Parts: sequence; C-alpha cells; structure tokens
Amino acid sequence: MYSEKVMDHFSHPRNVGELPNPDGVGQVGNPVCGDIMRVEIKVDDGIISDIRFKTFGCGAAIATSSMATEMVKGKTLVEALEVSNKAVAEALDGLPPQKMHCSNLAASAVHAAIKDYLEKHGDLDLGIDPASIRIEEHGHDEPEE
Repeated sequence: MYSEKVMDHFSHPRNVGELPNPDGVGQVGNPVCGDIMRVEIKVDDGIISDIRFKTFGCGAAIATSSMATEMVKGKTLVEALEVSNKAVAEALDGLPPQKMHCSNLAASAVHAAIKDYLEKHGDLDLGIDPASIRIEEHGHDEPEE
C-alpha cells in the first residue's frame, strides 16, 4: 500500500527531464532489479539551482526521484549530501518494505551527481572531498545484515 504522497509524486512527478549542459550527472541503479535513476544538476555558488531526473522503474522509484529532487533543490551541496535514502522514504510517509531495496536510490543519484560536479570542478574549495562521498547502490543507508 502506497501513501498519498507516493501516489502524488508518481502521478505528478516534479523536475522530470534533462538539463542543457548539466554541471553534474549521477546515475545509479541495477538493471537486474529494473530501477535506474539519472539525476542532472546545475550549481550556482555551491547551491543546487536546478535539478532534473529520468527514472526507469516502478512507481516507487519515480516517486522517490521526484521527492529527492524537491528536497535538494535550492540547497547547498553540503545540505544536499545530508539527504539520505531513508529521509526520502520518510518524506513520502514511507515505502512498502519490498520497495526499499532498489526503488529508493534517489538520494544516492543526487549524491552521485554532486560527486561528478566536484570531480569536474576540483578547483573549487567547498570543503567537500569527492572521494568521501559514498554512493549507495542498493537503496539502504545502513549496511545489510
């Protein structure tokens, strides 16, 4: 059972599409599971000024992508890196347990786009080491037991 927020973000996803000349691009997912998320960002003075996503996957994957873009748009790169896959699921009032595994990778895609941006613009001193950015590939922030 999906929450009203999940259904809203699935039915009316925000920030869908591509950016012309994005500053950073991140893609995560697993073709075996069927969910692949691509996020493109524009960055101005260390702030995500625009963001777009394209997701191939189920309704939960689309909803988490939409919510994640809404959560980080207008935030600094540091603030955006603090947004976790778990926080995205919570902002959507939860996801069914079977959808947490591969469907909830949206924050990871955002983190991957930020890492790409920092690697391309290494001369910037934002106090973030791109090598320290860990990209979740399985949809959980905590290690699996």
